[in-house]
Amino acid sequence: MLLLSARRAKVSSKPHHNFPDTRVSFVAAGNNMADPAVQSEGGSGGIVITDEWPGYSLDLFSYPAHYSGDLDCVIIPHGVIMDRTERLARNIMDDLGDHDIVVLCVLKGGYQFCADLVDRIKALSRNSNRTIPMRVHFIRLKSYLNDQSTEDLHILGAEDLSFLAGKNVLIVEAIVGTGKTMNALLKHVEAFRPKMIKVAGLLVKRVPQNSACLPDYVGFEIPNRFVVGYALDYNEYFRDLNHICVISESGKMKYKI
Repeated sequence: MLLLSARRAKVSSKPHHNFPDTRVSFVAAGNNMADPAVQSEGGSGGIVITDEWPGYSLDLFSYPAHYSGDLDCVIIPHGVIMDRTERLARNIMDDLGDHDIVVLCVLKGGYQFCADLVDRIKALSRNSNRTIPMRVHFIRLKSYLNDQSTEDLHILGAEDLSFLAGKNVLIVEAIVGTGKTMNALLKHVEAFRPKMIKVAGLLVKRVPQNSACLPDYVGFEIPNRFVVGYALDYNEYFRDLNHICVISESGKMKYKI
């Protein structure tokens, strides 16, 4: 019997207000930022970045000079991404230690998150009595034209996933927006009758009419803004950016197809 663990839950388009008192504030000198900007939900619910969070000034970070003028702000610095990824790896070890799993990496945007997450799981395994034997398989989803999600979803590299039968599967995705893409992928994977499916998502975006299956492991819940960097792209640009940033309107126009 398939144990489908991805939580079927809708993500509100408004900031959450029912979190514990524990809060994490990202405050940068000279940015005149409101406090708190970021709320920690705890557990596997992810760090909630509120709609009011203006992001960090680009002047505070190093980034490729060829993107000058193409970005509005840094919304999640690279170091914070790495720290959160390490915590997700620990959560996965706690839940799946001693299970053989197949990691299903969703390309292209998920390759960096998947690589870093797998590296941290491997490091934890080397220094623990519990281990997670892993195989990694890659698939590619394509549903965006410029900054708009389309109804035309293509799943490449997933034509025959029969090797997933009876296996524990961890789907690793960089960002979940409307949830249509993730729902379609889950249905496709379910057809091959794996034993269990869990989903790790670095970002969950608060969007109107969200029908997402909330991932089991969430890095950050972010406002409904188009973000790039850390392998997330806009028409194949910005994958070489280490931080997760908000693209500017001029950047969208510059790289529009």
